[in-house]
Amino acid sequence: MSILEDARNVLDIEIDALSKLRNRLDESFARAVELILNCRGKVVVTGMGKSGAVGRKIAGTLSSTGTPSLFLHPGEGIHGDLGVLSPSDILLALSYSGETDELSAILPTVKRLGVPIVAFCGRPDSSLAQAADVVLDTSVEREACPLGLAPTASTTCMLALGDALALCAMKLRRFTKEDYALFHPAGTLGRKLLLRVDDIMRTGDQLAVVRTDTKIRDVLFAITKANAGAACVVDDADRLVGIITDGDIRRLLLKGNHVLDDLAGDVMTRDPAVMRLGQLAAEALHVMEERAASRGVRIGEIPILDDANRPVGVLNLKDLVRAGIM
Repeated sequence: MSILEDARNVLDIEIDALSKLRNRLDESFARAVELILNCRGKVVVTGMGKSGAVGRKIAGTLSSTGTPSLFLHPGEGIHGDLGVLSPSDILLALSYSGETDELSAILPTVKRLGVPIVAFCGRPDSSLAQAADVVLDTSVEREACPLGLAPTASTTCMLALGDALALCAMKLRRFTKEDYALFHPAGTLGRKLLLRVDDIMRTGDQLAVVRTDTKIRDVLFAITKANAGAACVVDDADRLVGIITDGDIRRLLLKGNHVLDDLAGDVMTRDPAVMRLGQLAAEALHVMEERAASRGVRIGEIPILDDANRPVGVLNLKDLVRAGIM
């Protein structure tokens, strides 16, 4: 067989194992989900070897989708780490044989604590299955390993079953994208759903503000001093009435020699795109793109206004890039 044929054979074996796992899902799975939903503590996942590696991933998936969870190494558990367990927890135990020595050693203590056990197991007559409150059958007809030794199809089934448990619980909890973002503040989704314009806007000396009667030469000085790309134009009550960009000024200079004495109120853009305090920073990118599409002019800065329409900050396209929004 060629390398590609070997690879396809491995995938076929694992796909077949997953298909059989899907077809034998029954009320035991529903009971396991109910146990997780009703758990007042956390889901403690445990397993040795390859099952342990899968268990770590399942614990991570549970934690990030609304179910507090952690991984307990059974070898460490018999040397004191079982103290992490409380009667309000659930133990999710992974062992294909159901006879893993380290796992079997902690089961009596788990039972004495009154902790419910959900088992991922390939043998319903094993010690683990007998001790468990709910047994989910992860048996496979054969491993993808040509020697029939390395856990492959069986660990794939455990991993997929763990995903199914976590995501079914997630759906029943009505866990939202916003909830997910709270647990992933450093991720792209977290930044898009959590970062507000207030968090990244430029303020103070980096905000260029001029009056309607300010001459264009002074507008240019204000923009330069703020190291900005535009100046907010305000009325006597400090309310935004327009905006002048450095690009606007360059285009004016190409038209004549006396534009520097023109007034900001005469040449400003009177209906600029704006954002309000508290809005998501990701919305600013959408506003910029929309305005660029409708007017055919690229927008680099958006004024941020308070409830009285006074500019309190400005958001630059580069700020969005630095914040990881785009």
